Amino acid sequence: MKGFTSRIVHQDRTADIEHGSVHKPVHTSVAFGYEDARDLAAVFQGTSAGYTYGRQVNPTVDALEAKITVMEQGLKTICFSTGMAAIGTAFFALLRPGDHVVSSAYLFGNTNSLFNTFDTQGISVTFVDATDIDAVTAAVTPQTKLVFVETIANPRTQVTALKEIGALCADRGLVYVVDNTMTSPFLFQPTTVGASLVVNSLTKYIAGHGNALGGAITEMGHFDWSTFPNIYDTYQKGDPQLWGITQIRKKGLRDFGAALAPESAHHIAIGAETLALRQTRQCETAQTLCEYLNDHAKVERVYYPGLADHAEHARAAELFRFPGALFSFELTPDLDIWEFLNRFELIINSTNLGDNRTLAIPVAHTIYHEMGAERRASMGIADSLIRISVGIEDVDDLIDDFERAFG
Repeated sequence: MKGFTSRIVHQDRTADIEHGSVHKPVHTSVAFGYEDARDLAAVFQGTSAGYTYGRQVNPTVDALEAKITVMEQGLKTICFSTGMAAIGTAFFALLRPGDHVVSSAYLFGNTNSLFNTFDTQGISVTFVDATDIDAVTAAVTPQTKLVFVETIANPRTQVTALKEIGALCADRGLVYVVDNTMTSPFLFQPTTVGASLVVNSLTKYIAGHGNALGGAITEMGHFDWSTFPNIYDTYQKGDPQLWGITQIRKKGLRDFGAALAPESAHHIAIGAETLALRQTRQCETAQTLCEYLNDHAKVERVYYPGLADHAEHARAAELFRFPGALFSFELTPDLDIWEFLNRFELIINSTNLGDNRTLAIPVAHTIYHEMGAERRASMGIADSLIRISVGIEDVDDLIDDFERAFG
């Protein structure tokens, strides 16, 4: 099967499924029993395949992990309870005090908060303009172990210099972590730029329905983990390409316990089947809405890579199938942001993104409030900035709702 959707819809059936089910059933058991205790020991020691305890392994979660691996064209995936859990446990498992990370400055607010916390624990983080390869290169030090970027920044939609950073990491022997949440595996394949590990918040576009939390880390096979000094002797067994992801599962997922619930895994797996259908419509609608807003007299500026005046428009066109389904815009000073938002009838004032429903949020006052005015200003986040996550509604109805809000 060559097509993206065909492979995802039928992924469960590439392995045997209980009772002939069309998709993997939900396995809620936390524990797994063995008639021969020696078999249980062999599974614990990794010399035999099987299941031990639900905090580390579960058949329903395993099926989702296999699906995400196929979507990202990687080697192995670990799922977590949230996207933040995926990032946090991966850093915890792979980094040690004294290590240094280079990160995009244009980060999701909670990721920024997490990295600042790591900075207080002896793992230093330097934030740079990831659209500029020179800025990233200049930030690398002898202590740098890892570079972390998002494909498209949330909310100002800066597009990272993904290819150039991939080449830099390959040349310097650095772990290259690409957060693919904003694009998803349908719009972009990070393997094409040499990503070592790929992050996805499964809550967003992959699940799509706003009814399940989840996150994932996928090993892409591009990094030589035998050269990475932080791999414990215990995990230096078998294929070196899998040493990193094995340590993340053992020292991250097992020790922190941020396991994905099987019910959530089932919701996400079913939602993933329609990813391409949903996101195609969302991106096409986003383009139409941005062109409408870009010409509106009461809009100061629109930030969307699909617009020709976007700073990274050409880069987005080269890298991505579509330029995304999220955008932001600034109102003119004469409009009150609260009155504007409260006039919406179809669009929902809510956080989250990638939902089937179109969502609006005043960025500076909510998800980026804790950063403070100085950091928001450095990221170009104005007080009048509104982020829109485009859903699957009819575009004419959404335009009517904007017209109502403009008054």
